[in-house]
Amino acid sequence: MKITHSLTGKPVEFVILPPVGARIPGAFRAVEKNDWLHAAFLSSMQRFRGEIYLQDGAVRPENLTTDGRHYLPVDEESWHVLTLNEERKICACLRLHQERTTRQFEQLPVSHSALGNCPTWGGKLRQAVESEIATASAAQIRFGDVGGWAIAPERRRTLEPLRTILAAYGLAQHLGGFLGIATATCKHGSATILRKLGLSPLQANGEDMPVYYDPHYSSEMEVLRFDSRRPNPKYWDWIGELRLLLSSAPVVMAQQSLVGSVLREAAVPRMWGSAPVRPPLRALHACSGAA
Repeated sequence: MKITHSLTGKPVEFVILPPVGARIPGAFRAVEKNDWLHAAFLSSMQRFRGEIYLQDGAVRPENLTTDGRHYLPVDEESWHVLTLNEERKICACLRLHQERTTRQFEQLPVSHSALGNCPTWGGKLRQAVESEIATASAAQIRFGDVGGWAIAPERRRTLEPLRTILAAYGLAQHLGGFLGIATATCKHGSATILRKLGLSPLQANGEDMPVYYDPHYSSEMEVLRFDSRRPNPKYWDWIGELRLLLSSAPVVMAQQSLVGSVLREAAVPRMWGSAPVRPPLRALHACSGAA
């Protein structure tokens, strides 16, 4: 039995996870209030991401939790777009994190990158990021970061990588606009794909931030700029279609975090309706398909 949409009864493709306690914009029509379900999806997404990053050499086993999750505290404060395949397993994910208040450069994730710690480029990175924060403030849109992009290996030579990023544009537009920073790996052509879709190199006084090696991810990286208002015009129609899909996709919201409890007890049920019913006590791996 597949996970089905509570509005249409059709198999679910996208699932959206808002930050814990977030206000949901009216653009979303299929909101499910279920703390347990949100925690189960979030945990399964972290496990999927950990599995993919470990395979790619982007993280080491010691960077994962004992149950194989790539855990980041920012996950519960972020919007996530998940794609489920025909077997209701997560096959793609991406995170948008909106800063709730203006923070200092040192408090932002990008400041802790290898580039941020570089004596030559660290100051220029700070200048570039602070300029983006000022731009977002002047435009009255939220600033933050884009990350957590992971695609199942069997989907990488399909349109899935492009579609996931374009769905992020659609989500950001539903949220009222978003200006963010993305640290993108050069593995699998990820940074190249992002630039083709509309992301651009972060600049300080017209000078592009350089490609740099990050030992944490064992990869060359680029710092890119994401502006939901300015994707590659070639993809406007596709983004519009994805925005419509997202408006009717299940949005599983939570008022409190139950990730720890879910890891011990709960599973994502194969179907859900409108009632916030606690899931049965089964293996959490249900929605990620992990063994």
